Amino acid sequence: MKNIKIIFVFLTLLFASCEKVVDIDVPTIPPKLIIDASFEVFFDENPVTANNVVKLKLSADYFDETIPVVTNATVFLTNLSDNTVINFTDVNLDGNYEPTSSFIPEDNITYELTVIHDNQTYKGKATKVKSTPLTSVVQGDKTLFSGEETELKVDFTDDGTVENHYLFDFTQNIYLALEDRYFNGSDYNFSYFYQEDEIELPTNVTIKMTGISKEYYTYFRVLIDQSGQNAGGPFQSVPSSLLGNMINTTNEENFPLGYFHIGESDTFSLDLVEKNN
Repeated sequence: MKNIKIIFVFLTLLFASCEKVVDIDVPTIPPKLIIDASFEVFFDENPVTANNVVKLKLSADYFDETIPVVTNATVFLTNLSDNTVINFTDVNLDGNYEPTSSFIPEDNITYELTVIHDNQTYKGKATKVKSTPLTSVVQGDKTLFSGEETELKVDFTDDGTVENHYLFDFTQNIYLALEDRYFNGSDYNFSYFYQEDEIELPTNVTIKMTGISKEYYTYFRVLIDQSGQNAGGPFQSVPSSLLGNMINTTNEENFPLGYFHIGESDTFSLDLVEKNN
């Protein structure tokens, strides 16, 4: 028995003395411009308002904790029907560029977004996508597996005359993309469940539904699958292989990341409370 103990101590000391810190060189990828330009037109408000913000950042290495914002770009929007130009500026130097004058995107007009940064010109086009208003959003009583989830019951009526795609924002950077393949033209209702660690009750939430194009629907689903529902939102860390609809007209090989989209949005606010299940 003594011999066994001696051998065990010897082996422990041997492996401990062989420990070595290994530095692994992680390849550095040249930063790419991230263009998050998802315009929202709140069509069910009176008067109609819009959230037209172009968010610019640079991609960072995988282990970097911060993503640098871009504050020195030139940003403008062109109405291609009459070549009217709307200029954008970053007043707060936080990478968020807003129009210098009030602007509501019009129906059936194609807009071209231009971003000039580091002697490179990036362009993309979008036309406003129509949507439908939310009928109701209420807190439900059901749960899923743990019994601690919080149910939201969402109801709206789909427009059966066109193929529709929707993006739901449940706050806390939680998103859901839907297509109307199985409920075209119907009054559609579904339940969404917050996990226990996603929300702290009681609280107030604002649910947002936006009409999106089929291309943006496909893009966003891939974006969520690859980047996840993270604290900074899906555009916080766009996968380097996921191409949007913005192109670099100066150097195609130095393509940007992100997307330019215009969609009608509707919101619904409600108070969520704790319930005894």
